[in-house]
Amino acid sequence: MPGQTDWERRAANLLKAELKRQGVTYAQLAERIGDKEANVRNKLSRGKFSAAYLLQSLEAVGAKELRL
Repeated sequence: MPGQTDWERRAANLLKAELKRQGVTYAQLAERIGDKEANVRNKLSRGKFSAAYLLQSLEAVGAKELRL
């Protein structure tokens, strides 16, 4: 995506990969963190979200460690 930094892209890819590993859809993540699916999709497509959002999402899907 134009304008997206390498770090934003890496953060989004990290979360997307963990969702896939855990078998969690965007809709399921949205429900677990109290958000709307459209918001989750937008944040992950733009890569613009806080570290707190990343941690909240990872905990919600049951991630125990990160693979960088």
